[in-house]
Amino acid sequence: MRVIYNRFIPFGSYYGINLFGVVFARKGCGVLSPTDLNHEFIHTLQQRELLFLFFYLFYLLEWIFWLIRLRSFSRAYQHISFEREAYAHERDLDYRYRRRHFAQWRGKR
Repeated sequence: MRVIYNRFIPFGSYYGINLFGVVFARKGCGVLSPTDLNHEFIHTLQQRELLFLFFYLFYLLEWIFWLIRLRSFSRAYQHISFEREAYAHERDLDYRYRRRHFAQWRGKR
């Protein structure tokens, strides 16, 4: 997984964003920690198994669903299944080796 530090991507208050398996991190925030890198690598695994475009489609649809239901941008983000899986396992650096396919939808995180 490649990490590119720059001043333009990501937008807003995010420190990094994973686009098609490449992590764009905000320059000046320091080097991403192993926890941050693991979080983004989990997203890379999710993207690969959904052939990238389906990942973004499902991510967007799920975010819209939660936004309508919760009426909060940040709470909608926190409820996205992809993010819940990544946050639940970001500190477990071995998770990527034993992760089951489509784990974000398997219920137990």
